Amino acid sequence: MRELFLAERQAYIRWIDLPGDGPARVFVHGLGCTAASDFAHIAAHPALRGGRALLVDLLGHGLSDRPAHFDYRMESQAAGVAAVLDHLGLTGVDLVGHSMGGAVTIHLAAARPELVARLVVAEPNLYAGGGAFSSPVAAQDEDTFVAEGFARMSATVDRADYAARLRLADPVAVHRSAIALVEGSVPAPGDLLAALAVPRTFLVGEFSLPDPDAEKARGFGIPVIEIPGAGHNLMLDNADGFATALARALSDVPAPAPGPRCS
Repeated sequence: MRELFLAERQAYIRWIDLPGDGPARVFVHGLGCTAASDFAHIAAHPALRGGRALLVDLLGHGLSDRPAHFDYRMESQAAGVAAVLDHLGLTGVDLVGHSMGGAVTIHLAAARPELVARLVVAEPNLYAGGGAFSSPVAAQDEDTFVAEGFARMSATVDRADYAARLRLADPVAVHRSAIALVEGSVPAPGDLLAALAVPRTFLVGEFSLPDPDAEKARGFGIPVIEIPGAGHNLMLDNADGFATALARALSDVPAPAPGPRCS
C-alpha cells in the first residue's frame, strides 16, 4: 500500500501499486467499494498479461482517509487521482472506472487529457439521477443516513460481497457521493465522454440491458462490449468475461459489432 498526502484536503489517498511492464493501468472503483476488492483479480488476470496496475481507493473509501470537509464530488475525486499520477510521474495511462468510478475517470480524462492514453468505463454514471444504490441514499438527509441509514443499508444489501466492501467506506462519504451522483455535474460526464479524443470503450453487463447509457455511448460512436452473465458488478459477476473484454479494449482491436438481440 502506498500513500500521498493531499495538502489541500489534509488527507492521505492510498493505492496498491502492482509492478509490471508497459503502460500503467489505473483502476477506480464505484460507490461504497474498494479498488482491491473490485479489481485485484482483474489486474492479475492472464488475459491482461501482467502490466503495472494502480488500484486506487478514492477518498472516503477503502484505506484512504475520510476528510470531513470534502465535498466527495466526482470532479474533486478525479483531482485526487490525478495528484497520484503526477506524484508518480505517470502520463499516458490506461484508465478503467466502474460505476461512480467511471464518472470520476471521465472527469479526469477531460480535465487532464495528457495523463490518459485510453479510457474504459464500466456502466458509468453519465448523467444526473443516480442509480440503484445512490438514489435511496440521496433521498435521506445526511444526519439521518449517518446515524441510521448506513447501518441499515449495510445490513440489508442483497450481496454479501458489497456489504463487506461497504463496511470500509465512510457514511458521510457515501452520502455526499450519492448526492453528487443524483445532482450530476455541469458539464455532465456523458457530454464529456462524447467529446473526449482518447480511445474510449463502454462495458455493460448482459443483465443490465437494455441500458440507456450504453445506447447513448453507441450514439457517440463509442464501442460497447457486453459482458455475458453479468449485472452491474460485472467484474465480480464474470471476472473472465470482464478481463477478456478489458484486454480487447486496451489492445486497440475494435470490438465486434453485437449481433441481433431477441425480443
